[in-house]
Amino acid sequence: MKAILQRVLSASVTVEKEVVSSIGKGVLVFAAVAPGDTEKEAESLAAKVLKLRLWDDDTGGRWRKSVTDIGGEVLCVSQFTLLASTKKGNKPDFHGAMGGEEAKRLYDYFFQKVQQGYMADKVKNGVFQAMMEVALVNDGPVTLELSAGPKPTPAPPAPKQTPSQ
Repeated sequence: MKAILQRVLSASVTVEKEVVSSIGKGVLVFAAVAPGDTEKEAESLAAKVLKLRLWDDDTGGRWRKSVTDIGGEVLCVSQFTLLASTKKGNKPDFHGAMGGEEAKRLYDYFFQKVQQGYMADKVKNGVFQAMMEVALVNDGPVTLELSAGPKPTPAPPAPKQTPSQ
């Protein structure tokens, strides 16, 4: 799974000219499900969203408090386009995103884990696979890319060259 998290003063989601979710101070999380993702990745990402320290403490200590520490809110929005590839041509390729019902199931599981890890009434949701207008007021701005899942295998080291004699 991949997510873009933004610290916000406020955020909202509008679908067909109707505001369906809104939050005050907290985090806006755009999340995408990749093929091969499991509930384990959803749980890991949900925990990270809630534990990241993005706010200063009362003594001015930087990056000391999480969204739960400050009593903030969380707005989750599904966004499969986070997994687009633009390496070839000018049209985004979305094969890096899981499709259909399985993606919805895992995204919903992620959302439920965020709710269960905090207070359900402080965690809001967009509308899966809907065309949404997302409005936000960035705070900072602070924007982070998060991922949960298999780490890429590092390339093997290059063979050592021996000087020719």
